[in-house]
Amino acid sequence: MSEETEPKPPGVRLATIATQWARIGVTGFGGPPAHIALLRALCVDKRHWLRPDEFEDGIAATSLLPGPASTQLAIFCGWRLRGWRGALLAGFCFIVPGLIVILALSALFLARHPPLWVRAVAAGAGAGVPAVAVAAAAGLLPASWQRVKGAAARQRRWLCYLVAGALCSALAGEYLVFVLLACGLIELSLQHPALCSPPAAALLPLAVPAAGLGALAWVAIKVGALSFGGGFVIIPLMQHDAVTGYHWMTSAQFLNAVALGQVTPGPVVLTTAVVGYAAGGLPGGLLATLVAFTPSFVFVLAGAPHFDRLRRSAHAQAFLTGAGACAIGGIAGAAVPLLLALAHPWQFAVTAAAALWLLGLRRGVVTALIGCGALGAIAAFAHAPLP
Repeated sequence: MSEETEPKPPGVRLATIATQWARIGVTGFGGPPAHIALLRALCVDKRHWLRPDEFEDGIAATSLLPGPASTQLAIFCGWRLRGWRGALLAGFCFIVPGLIVILALSALFLARHPPLWVRAVAAGAGAGVPAVAVAAAAGLLPASWQRVKGAAARQRRWLCYLVAGALCSALAGEYLVFVLLACGLIELSLQHPALCSPPAAALLPLAVPAAGLGALAWVAIKVGALSFGGGFVIIPLMQHDAVTGYHWMTSAQFLNAVALGQVTPGPVVLTTAVVGYAAGGLPGGLLATLVAFTPSFVFVLAGAPHFDRLRRSAHAQAFLTGAGACAIGGIAGAAVPLLLALAHPWQFAVTAAAALWLLGLRRGVVTALIGCGALGAIAAFAHAPLP
């Protein structure tokens, strides 16, 4: 990929980008791996719009950015085809189908008096979420460990970052964003002392809105602009604020929000729309979505001409070594408060079944949560108590 240059459009019509990216937004069940596979099949294998190395460079560069990597990859592919117009259109069409679905389901699952079957399915699917968090962290471990393989000192620091993220997420999730940044800056300083990165304590005075739309925007911007380690890191970044900090939803409803973000098509970060809906109805859901995804468009539109340099940057790699390991720990640590949110013994049995499905049999998240929802319906039919 040539640096500092605008892409040369290969003659792809904007209408084609709109229809194809909307199709991926509708059929993209399964999270980032499914989205990347669908984008590769379309842009590289079927239409030959992008060379394989161009696509791989896009994956490598977007993985270094905070926020939803698969969404950023979708925006990047649109940028390569038709510049900024293609980027905006591709991102919009990729996000909106899932947004419509998840907001409709939010209205159903967050209703004041939802039907019994909705409560049952939600209780079952929510019980599977702690297992999803652990499985997500386990899936991210190998690539992160590869960054420090063969360097004993870096391996020890990597373990410290991992533990720091897990403990913070389990015990004080509201501070995770600061710990993420601190771990990244510490590793950057140690690998490149001449940069003289600011101490972690300098990050703490950042102002946090007390309530209202400002608070909702703050929660969403953490997800969109300050999250490292993949879409699943939204769980620890949002949980404390949504449930304990601002009381927008109950613990059980937050479990439902995460489950909805997993089983619906489109980006996992659309979970923010459910939190926004709980905080402020439809306007809140739209605001949270807008704030959470805007940084992805900004990062790609501003940085895409420089992605090749970013991908080779030792500084970016060093920062992500620390922040990424902390994020993985944070995802795993989120399983603790998620488990504590479960209300009845049968839900713990569902969690165990989900863990076996995901970690033992290595099956997919969508099928796991659908199965958990079915178990919840069976439990309700057997007159088991519901949250």
